[in-house]
Amino acid sequence: MRNQSIAFIMAGRRQRRRRWILVTSLLAALACILCCAMLLLGNTIYPVKDVIRALSGEQLKGVSFAVNTVRLPRMLAGLFAGFAFGLAGYTFQTMLRNPLANPNVIGITSGSSAAAVFCIIVLHTSAAIVSVASVTAGLATVLFIYILSRGKAFSIGRLILIGIGIQAMLDAVISYLLLISAEQDIAAAIRWLAGSLNGSQMQQLPPLVIVVIICSPIVIVLGKHLSILELGEQSASTLGLNTDRTRIALIVSSVCMVAMATATTGPIAFVSFLSGPIAKRLVGVGSSNVIPAGLVGVNLVLAADLIGQFAFEYRFPVGIITGLLGAPYLIFLLIRMNRKGEL
Repeated sequence: MRNQSIAFIMAGRRQRRRRWILVTSLLAALACILCCAMLLLGNTIYPVKDVIRALSGEQLKGVSFAVNTVRLPRMLAGLFAGFAFGLAGYTFQTMLRNPLANPNVIGITSGSSAAAVFCIIVLHTSAAIVSVASVTAGLATVLFIYILSRGKAFSIGRLILIGIGIQAMLDAVISYLLLISAEQDIAAAIRWLAGSLNGSQMQQLPPLVIVVIICSPIVIVLGKHLSILELGEQSASTLGLNTDRTRIALIVSSVCMVAMATATTGPIAFVSFLSGPIAKRLVGVGSSNVIPAGLVGVNLVLAADLIGQFAFEYRFPVGIITGLLGAPYLIFLLIRMNRKGEL
């Protein structure tokens, strides 16, 4: 009987592992297809061989500029920002055991956005200074929220409520800055706040790429502890997990990625909110969904950007498309949580 139980458990683990590998592979393949589409499609559709020649460094009239200067930076920005948003959103939702606890809702991206808008409108700084200020403000915001939520003991509900309050305050600051800004500065700030891959430049991408390369392995390695943190503070401590150290490492890594992605592309709406639930639905329970959530984020950003460019008469920033996708899900989630008595 014992051997049968062990065999049954092992069979279930193998089945979940095969499903994880299959879903992750399909998501990676879809991301590759969307990356290729980003390079091929535009005002002019170039043949695959011409795009490959341009990427290899060969100078082709019209093709080299369009591919290397416009489309490649746009694609890379969407790739790394989408992965960062997806990874961070899943981490916060799982660690805090609440689907509403994502960087968009609890004020982290609002902190980065307020700093960026202040630099754009008031200080008129360069893009590099905007990036530094955005990352610094994101880290400062999450530190402030975390300190206020500690009290005598860490409270998830307190953190979410404080985060929502901080977000409302920072959104009011952003509105005030837009209200007092000069007319010529409003367009740049609004375009940035909408979340857009338009105007992405290769020289802006290294900080984002470096942060994602450094921080994402930390989140992936610590991702195995997320299921333990879901059990609650006391249970995780009983199992020997240093909850404070693990939570701080996950928060700092996730916030660095979100803040840098926000500084590069603006706060692309709902990507961090949608990636985790979609990945969990595809992969199922019993597996770490960190990598699938990151890939879902990539696919959401790239697909939304392509839709915004080519599906309508006018071109829309990627953040508007993801907002249209995410808002109905947020309403559905709130209704479901209210029915379950979780609100």
